[in-house]
Amino acid sequence: MDDDQSSGPTGADKRQHLRAPITLRVDYDGADDLIGDYTENLSHGGTFVATSRAVALGTAIRLVLSFPGLLEPIALDGVVRWVRTEEDPGVGIAFEPGPGKDRLTALIERLKNRDPRLVTRVVKILIVEDNPHVAELIREGLRGSSKRSFEDPLQFDFKMADNGREAIDYLRAGPFDAVIIDIYLPVMDGAAVIAAARGELGLTTLPIIAVSAGGDSARRAALAAGANMFLDKPMRLRQVIETMRRLMHL
Repeated sequence: MDDDQSSGPTGADKRQHLRAPITLRVDYDGADDLIGDYTENLSHGGTFVATSRAVALGTAIRLVLSFPGLLEPIALDGVVRWVRTEEDPGVGIAFEPGPGKDRLTALIERLKNRDPRLVTRVVKILIVEDNPHVAELIREGLRGSSKRSFEDPLQFDFKMADNGREAIDYLRAGPFDAVIIDIYLPVMDGAAVIAAARGELGLTTLPIIAVSAGGDSARRAALAAGANMFLDKPMRLRQVIETMRRLMHL
């Protein structure tokens, strides 16, 4: 497992709270990755976490396990039993039997069954926009709308591209549930990206929402290339949400 981010006392605070555990956050790609790690490592009482952080033997560790769609991260307490500082640095963490480990075992069984009280649907969106302010508005707006605008609970997982070539690379790696793409982009314009997605990449059913301030000429180019919908800029977030709802049957 890789340590995504860590937190803990430093400087004066560290001297005052020597007994406080260090928290390491581990982000998995999905539920199956966490279940696989549990089967191979966690259920046997320990695991290895790749981290460049200097951690001493015997240090109390709290692992916070998460993945896109998990409604609440899972916390697991352990102790550092061995340290690797050279190639591929990291720490070996042992978990003691007890309520925490028993709770994890029960949660894993619920994850295997995709208990909706633990896991929600993840909608993967590719936003292709060379204006970072607009891209951020779309992303944060959709995140904030997830509880207000959709009948079933869901989470959004975003990838951001600021030019057409980068967008093609993301689409090759995919999959995505929808694309929101500006028509006027550097390197490769949006219409060319849409045409490549529909043709070369074979993404014939992928919902694609094209946006632009270019008026009728941009609209014609987008729809001719294969976009499902065209929205004029400045578009309202409600337009984007309603269009996604229709195209993705959310």
